[in-house]
Amino acid sequence: MKVVSTVAEFNAARKLLEDKTVGFVPTMGALHEGHASLIRRAVSECGAVVVSDFVNPTQFNNKNDFETYPRRLEDDAAFVAPLGVSVLFAPAVEEMYPEGTDYDKRVFDLGGLDMYGEGPRRPGHFNGMAQVVTRLFDIVRPDMAYFGEKDFQQLAIVEYFVKALGYNIEIVRCPIARGADGLALSSRNKLLSPEQREAAPHIYRSILKARDMVGRMPVAEAIKEVVSLIDADSRLKTEYVEIINSLTLRPVTDWNEAEHIRLTCAVYAGQVRLIDNIELI
Repeated sequence: MKVVSTVAEFNAARKLLEDKTVGFVPTMGALHEGHASLIRRAVSECGAVVVSDFVNPTQFNNKNDFETYPRRLEDDAAFVAPLGVSVLFAPAVEEMYPEGTDYDKRVFDLGGLDMYGEGPRRPGHFNGMAQVVTRLFDIVRPDMAYFGEKDFQQLAIVEYFVKALGYNIEIVRCPIARGADGLALSSRNKLLSPEQREAAPHIYRSILKARDMVGRMPVAEAIKEVVSLIDADSRLKTEYVEIINSLTLRPVTDWNEAEHIRLTCAVYAGQVRLIDNIELI
């Protein structure tokens, strides 16, 4: 496995992969078993796999969140080395957004998919995500790119702009990876105290109960019930629960509004913000 930090170094490594189907797993580092599940799938389906390790400043609307986000490149390199990765690309901010370029100023049409869920609560987040993902796509030039459903809204937006911008890249949806206790695997889990980590699986247990509410009570009542279930653990505080059309991401008010419906949520454990989602219909 090659570890490279500049575009020039990556281009040299990329030339050696020209005859292969290239899979790409973009990450912000602090890698865990959830990332490993994406990488293993990519390795099983592609001739070569590139993993990026870059904490992107343009998608953080909270400066403290950006500064405290875990950065562990040496650990990450050791983590992916046995998984069959061809290249680990770990650029600096200056490499991704060189002075004199507009890569970090681009404004994207996101098809209105950023109007709900995380969008209003994290202004600019999805545009910043689009900035870094398109930049990485242009550098890596993958045939296939792998994204987890934990960041469901992000995945839907990536699928939208890949099509809108004419990228010839297959976006592969991968199921949420969870711990044995149900907690969705996330780099942010490493920021949880032992007590918060003990509480966090209660989020998944609570939202699972929404499946029994489908068609049995109004959507608005189901949302209130799920919030009450989560907040019953005093170590957790719900920011939002939404029940949405899985295709448009628009919140629904009736169970019959869409063929596919999903519950999404964001919950605080102390200062650590955790997101999760499940399919309801």
